[in-house]
Amino acid sequence: MRAFVFPGQGAQAIGMGKALAEAYPAAKAVFDEVDDALGENLSGLIWEGDIADLTLTTNAQPALMATSMAVMRALDAEGVDVTAASFVAGHSLGEYSALAAAGAFSVGNAARLLRARGAAMQEAVPVGVGAMAALLGLDFDAARAVAEEAAAGEVCEAANDNDPGQVVVSGHKAAVERAVEIAKAKGAKRALLLPVSAPFHCSLMAPAAEMMAKALDEVAISAPTVPVVSNVLAEGVTDPAHIRALLVDQITGSVRWRESVGYMAAKGVTEVFELGAGKALSGMVKRIDRALTATAVSTPENVQAMAAQVNA
Repeated sequence: MRAFVFPGQGAQAIGMGKALAEAYPAAKAVFDEVDDALGENLSGLIWEGDIADLTLTTNAQPALMATSMAVMRALDAEGVDVTAASFVAGHSLGEYSALAAAGAFSVGNAARLLRARGAAMQEAVPVGVGAMAALLGLDFDAARAVAEEAAAGEVCEAANDNDPGQVVVSGHKAAVERAVEIAKAKGAKRALLLPVSAPFHCSLMAPAAEMMAKALDEVAISAPTVPVVSNVLAEGVTDPAHIRALLVDQITGSVRWRESVGYMAAKGVTEVFELGAGKALSGMVKRIDRALTATAVSTPENVQAMAAQVNA
């Protein structure tokens, strides 16, 4: 059994998806659809722009989704559709890519939702007020205890449970800085602040959740063709109303990636394909369960190799 997974913020790079768009008309059409949906030349920024501009949350989120969907459409052209997977899942914004891949909403609607999501998350907390930090070498329970101790009346919460030795905490800047020092004292291999513009996936994002609830109310959501593993629940979901509510909860909730991969493995998944920019999720998957194979797919050559494997 296979799962297709889709990366989140941090994977962006100038030039991502360009070779796919040149090799596959269906992949080029994804970038055109996103440009049309947003009323701007986002593809120009993705392929030839400045990395600082691409990294802005409002640009990075739809850009990464576009790149992931370009991979999916290239695979379609090679005879591999989403139903070749038993599950799809995505990390944070990647959940929108997974839903678009599984037909829950259109690429254009995914782009508009992610533009709204990025803006809402950026506006929820003034720049400089919040922060995020990666704690490496502590398990989830230990990292959560660090966050609780560091909070001291402010917000500091476990935001991303990425793999057995990597947890990201999020909240008020001073509290997150305290968490870095506490984690080091408790034996973390490394603890470092992340270069992000807002404290994602914590309760400080409540205003963004309200804004996303309104945005999601305006978009039709269909039942996905394969179950989508929810970040919030770490289990597969197919009901459109449930998906809508979970996407709102996801803004303030933890990304339960370690548990999501464990869930898919327990259901019989043995092969994971990461569709889109970068290789971060593939690394996490291998650290979560060494019995799983994980392959990053981002270039025409990757697409052809995956198609040969899946279609064999």
